[in-house]
Amino acid sequence: MSAPAATHWSEDAAGVCARLATSHDGLSSAEAARRLASSGADALRGRRRLGWLRILLRQLASPILALLLFASALSFGFGEQTDAIIILGILAASVGVGTWQESGAERAVEALLATVRSKCRVLRDGREVELPPEELVLGDVVILDAGSLVPADCRLLEEHDLFCVEGSLTGESFPVEKSCESLPNDTALARRANCVFLGTHVASGSARALVVAVGQSTEFGAISARLQRAAPEPEFERGLFRFGLLLVEATLALALIILAANIAFQRPVLESLLFSLALAIGLAPQLLPAILALCLARGAREMARHRVIVKRLSAIENLGSMDVLCSDKTGTLTEGVVRLEGAYDGAGAVSARVLQLAQLNAHFSTSFVNPLDTALEGAAPLALEGVEKLDEVPWDFARKRESVLIRMAGRTLLVTKGPVPKVLEVCSQFETPSGAHESLEPRRAEIEAAFQAQSERGARVLALAARELPERTRAERSDESELVFLGILIFADRLKSDSAEVVASLAKLGVRLKIVTGDNRWVASHVARAVGIDEPSVITGAELSSLSAEAVVRRAAEADVFAEVEPNQKERIIFALKRAGHVVGFLGDGINDAAALHVADVGISVDSATDVAKEASEIVLLERELRALRDGIHQGRRTFQNTQKYIFMATSANFGNMLSVAVASLFIPFLPMLPKQILLLNFLGDVAQLTIAGDRVEPELLAAPRRWDVRFIRRFMLIFGAQSSVFDLCTFALLLLALHADPPLFRTGWFVESVLSEVSVVFALRSALPIQRSRPSRGLVASSVCVGALALVLPYSPLAAPLGFAPLPAYVVGLMLGLVAVYFATAEWLKRVMYPRHTLGR
Repeated sequence: MSAPAATHWSEDAAGVCARLATSHDGLSSAEAARRLASSGADALRGRRRLGWLRILLRQLASPILALLLFASALSFGFGEQTDAIIILGILAASVGVGTWQESGAERAVEALLATVRSKCRVLRDGREVELPPEELVLGDVVILDAGSLVPADCRLLEEHDLFCVEGSLTGESFPVEKSCESLPNDTALARRANCVFLGTHVASGSARALVVAVGQSTEFGAISARLQRAAPEPEFERGLFRFGLLLVEATLALALIILAANIAFQRPVLESLLFSLALAIGLAPQLLPAILALCLARGAREMARHRVIVKRLSAIENLGSMDVLCSDKTGTLTEGVVRLEGAYDGAGAVSARVLQLAQLNAHFSTSFVNPLDTALEGAAPLALEGVEKLDEVPWDFARKRESVLIRMAGRTLLVTKGPVPKVLEVCSQFETPSGAHESLEPRRAEIEAAFQAQSERGARVLALAARELPERTRAERSDESELVFLGILIFADRLKSDSAEVVASLAKLGVRLKIVTGDNRWVASHVARAVGIDEPSVITGAELSSLSAEAVVRRAAEADVFAEVEPNQKERIIFALKRAGHVVGFLGDGINDAAALHVADVGISVDSATDVAKEASEIVLLERELRALRDGIHQGRRTFQNTQKYIFMATSANFGNMLSVAVASLFIPFLPMLPKQILLLNFLGDVAQLTIAGDRVEPELLAAPRRWDVRFIRRFMLIFGAQSSVFDLCTFALLLLALHADPPLFRTGWFVESVLSEVSVVFALRSALPIQRSRPSRGLVASSVCVGALALVLPYSPLAAPLGFAPLPAYVVGLMLGLVAVYFATAEWLKRVMYPRHTLGR
């Protein structure tokens, strides 16, 4: 049987039963078995796991990984087994980490399913039986009472004082009161009072409910389905992919041109092919995965010191690039704890009497545990001596009030509290500060104005009223009449003391906070203004639903506050912001946040979040503090900058060296450098930069989000690569024309010059600032010195002959050092011309 159209909340209960061919007493066992056989078991249970092979193949789809795999195969072909093994090891580590990362979505869905494994009470053949939720079918009738997990999406048939906790699905902080009344067809999910949902639970009361959706058709199942989809590629991965394509294009172009030129000069075809392939390998930054891993691992350790746990290392880079952070207000901007701000009499003065009676009402009420009553009871010590509870009239959907009948000081009082409008409608008198009673009517407008003012500033307001019922021991709903208005109770979830400061500091970092909440627009707007967002632009969930996809993109980019949103709209908001060109972070902690966490560039949860939210996220805050996240953004940007440093220097140096070799090969009667020497040159240059992960980063480069710019990388590679080639050609001319070097001496001299220039120019190009204003880390200095010394020693070592090197005379070494010094000075000058037009990495 197909799932019914999503109108069950707008039909009356009898109509839904008729459409599903069932009754208030449920289905027969035979009919239920037939429906189960025709529709299959719960789709949430029958999900197929994504195989490890498919995840592995996804990882190998990266152009850089494919290029490195090709380079490894070529190295084996050249007989360079050591180089091939190193490349393969790096490749295996990178693919292994990526495979583990992708399995996060699988674990998220498994955690989602684990939250609903239980048994439920079902009516079959007119009697109650217990069954696992996956055996439910459309038309079943389930029995719910306090503490029950809701096993499917249901339409209520009967209910008695039913309240459900739906915060994990809708974000609602308080238990939601339910009723059987039909609702308009456009009623939002969080306001469908006649429905209960899979994944929520009953706080109090009891009900009989008709199953209208199971498995993937439920609201909960829709979240599961979205988690099964591959997450959109985050910003850092997109940039890395574009960079990989740039390398592939440059590699193919260079290799084909050189191969064609060498063949045109009638060089041996096989030798020309091997030489061209060696150039292709030399252009690839072979240690890029290792550099990335080191940068990210160091960043993860630093963030852990600030109690921020990174589950997916690439999320650090995305955190640094983030320019929009979407977050709920509760527990992030606010303390997440409802507190009583004050109890006031009708004239607005602080009243101990109002507080005492409100506390007694909360203490003796048995409706359900709610944050408001908890706040009342904890506001001040409660003296119960001489106070006796006689009866109560519990909260219900129609009245929205709760009353307790108590005896104290020889008087019998009915004490009633509830929302101000609902209490005012049963009051006829007003108690003055002196205790006298007078007509309420002259005061009504004043009370309503005070209520509206408090609501607009984000407070939750309740009213308190009472009446004497002498000689009564029982209370009825009808007793809630002719009450005396006593005063109001103001509750608030206070802002954290540093919220405004942290939001301002995020703004200085170029990160715009957008509040996404299920609360009403007045409360959300108040919080936005309180944290420093002047004149916040607000859009509601209902308004979002009426907009086209293009309009949502425009409005989402402009809005500061998204209020009264439903769970599925959070995901839509994230998509819209990404389409608008933003790198989006999302901070959430409930089941209802899992899909949005999954599709954000950076999914952030907290340690107290639901398991599903933590699995779907990439970063977990051990403390729900935006301050910790701010520190993480700094670390992400530091990591991004150091990664970019390696990419800039490796690509420009490799491109320059390969271009030099390519040009020289057209005019020199021998190969200017052997394939194994090309690989060694590239490898040593990369090893010298392994320590760049811990390099210092200037504060100027941490002040704004940083993103991939492949056009700038290409420009950087061409300009500084060409500069490197010019000095290489000068080296060639010096070695051939002035020194008349033979092939071994030529190759050795140029190899030494290339290594020294590459390890020295790092100190010029690692920062946009003049070298005297930007100090490198000790580790980078040490690694560069060691690699430079190794290059000078190699020609005199036992490895010289196997590598094709010859000892260099001292004067040749001196000439090479002089060329390197001039090269360094030229690079320092050239960066001052280039960088002012483009901030490094931005």
